[in-house]
Amino acid sequence: MEQKTITMNRMRAIRVEKLTLNVGAGKDQSLMQKAERLIEQLTGIKPVKTRTQKRIPGWGLRPGLPIGLKLTLRGKQAQELIPRLLAAKGLTLKPSNVDAAGNISFGIPEYIDIEGAKYDPEIGIIGLQVCITLERRGYRVKRRRIKAAAVGKHHRIKPEEAMQFMQEQFKVRFER
Repeated sequence: MEQKTITMNRMRAIRVEKLTLNVGAGKDQSLMQKAERLIEQLTGIKPVKTRTQKRIPGWGLRPGLPIGLKLTLRGKQAQELIPRLLAAKGLTLKPSNVDAAGNISFGIPEYIDIEGAKYDPEIGIIGLQVCITLERRGYRVKRRRIKAAAVGKHHRIKPEEAMQFMQEQFKVRFER
């Protein structure tokens, strides 16, 4: 009898496109400096300041005022940091942490929960937001310069597929 081997289509394989770390500091510049030091301590890379786009007088914000920090990691650096960040959450996330496009977002309330992060009295206790962006091969069509197009509905990542990927790749449990 003939044995058939089932091979998965390479274009359907899900992969981590990027990992984004974000700390919102508001107008507090001392918190901004602490957050910058924290992200640099975790990754070894200097983060980028996020600035306000609008004027909101009630909050005392004006355009150009720095209010947070962000850092995007791709490739090997992202793959190495993701397990440490997920371990800080006890490898448990909620289904609500996955959006309709299959991206995973969660917060870490205290950075000392992250594996390998040591408490620094100058930083104190602050948290950060983590966003893991997933994609398949072929997603480039939506970002390319010439003839940009939408990704077909059958090629998009569904929340169930994202959860399955995270379970297989990073041993994450999804509990309500």
